[in-house]
Amino acid sequence: MRLFRRSSARTVDPVSTSSAPTSTVSPAVLPGEEFAALRSRLHGRIRLPFEEGWDAARTPWQLVVDQRPAAVVEAADIEDVALTVREARRLGLAVAPQSTGHGAGTLDASGAILLRTRGLTGITVDPDSATARAGAGATAGALAAAAQDHGLTAVLGMAPTVGVVGMILGGGLGWFARSHGLAANSVTAIEGVDATGATVRADATRQPDLFWAARGGEAPIIVTALELSLHRTGDLQAGALVWPIEATDQVVRAWGAWIADLPETVTSLVRVLRYPPIPEIPEPLRGRDFVAVEAALQAGPPATAELLAPLRAMNPMIDTVHPMAPVELAAVHGDPPDPVPAAGSSVLLGEISPKALDAFIAAALAEPSGALLSIELRHLGGALAPGRAGGGAVSDIGGEGLVYCVGMIAAPPMAGAVSTAAAAVSTALAPFAAPRIVKNFAERPADPTALYGTATDRLRGVIASWDPDGLIRAGHPLGAVRG
Repeated sequence: MRLFRRSSARTVDPVSTSSAPTSTVSPAVLPGEEFAALRSRLHGRIRLPFEEGWDAARTPWQLVVDQRPAAVVEAADIEDVALTVREARRLGLAVAPQSTGHGAGTLDASGAILLRTRGLTGITVDPDSATARAGAGATAGALAAAAQDHGLTAVLGMAPTVGVVGMILGGGLGWFARSHGLAANSVTAIEGVDATGATVRADATRQPDLFWAARGGEAPIIVTALELSLHRTGDLQAGALVWPIEATDQVVRAWGAWIADLPETVTSLVRVLRYPPIPEIPEPLRGRDFVAVEAALQAGPPATAELLAPLRAMNPMIDTVHPMAPVELAAVHGDPPDPVPAAGSSVLLGEISPKALDAFIAAALAEPSGALLSIELRHLGGALAPGRAGGGAVSDIGGEGLVYCVGMIAAPPMAGAVSTAAAAVSTALAPFAAPRIVKNFAERPADPTALYGTATDRLRGVIASWDPDGLIRAGHPLGAVRG
């Protein structure tokens, strides 16, 4: 469902992006002639602060993040990426790679060359081997559509507009998570450009340390493409069951009991939604509040009806669960198709206990200001559980549930309200929190150990060996290697 129009208004960033990079390459403001050599050789284009199109070029999907790079390069191919890295080193600048900018809240692009890889949109699918290759600018929706053309499905996140490389290498938590695990576990190879400007390929046998670091950790290279395994499409039913917000207590508790015996082929979440009174929201949702259960069930209609019977017994006012192709899953969660000014936060829960559900219900219902559009609780476990998969820096999630809340920042004064409301949710759920943070849901700089656990020091070592000068800015900087 389309919730908001694209906004051109600049807003105050409520997410801190001021964490200093670990780079020894000094940020600088350079005159335009310093970029002449790069401009003359690019297949894409470069934009500087004084040029037309500068604001559009530097603006990420997260409209609340005000990026201030020294220049923006819009790469057309891997040669542009390599050239940009070499020129950045010559000029003494860092490089901050970014595709769509969904994760812009943690990337420090200040004084660097912001390297936009969204032009690298190529996707190829090999139906015989059930594999795909996707460029750094390919979106999850485009990859899902390409795979479906061959009766195949990719393990992806829930948002169709997010860049495949950033989302998958960051972990990737979507509708097949409980049956297939994190999307990062499906990656079989990566290609990119290292800090010297050389092209590199890594897989399980070539550059295995780099391949390990990239999957769920931080790649100390600029990844321009990845290869991943696909799986065959089977029966799939998905959609939402919706009730008035007055039913929140009953619905959340019923969902908590329902998930206790679910097979791993069912991934679901419960959420409280507060729709603003704007024309883009259709009736009967406009200006109203609801509680909903969203689910994807890898089952035929009879099995789905049996599984959903306990929830349907509560007479939802809306029931959209129906057979669908995997590419249609993007519509279930209702992520906006265009950039919007929004900010969110998350809490990983060690378990979805009755007391944790009490806290979730209280937090969801205690926020009357409308600052938060959505507060949701995702069911994890299954193939996401520790010990079920391996190979990458982060290959599992040690928690049973994930709480995520998001608010819209239509005007600067809303930033404080959203931050306060999100903090209240985090505080309410803190007694049930697991020690880790799910990387794809970390919208502000976080403690590396919370993101990567025992893999942190090894990650630091891999990054130091590939990029000792810190030329390539990481989305989540890890800091120096511990001596």
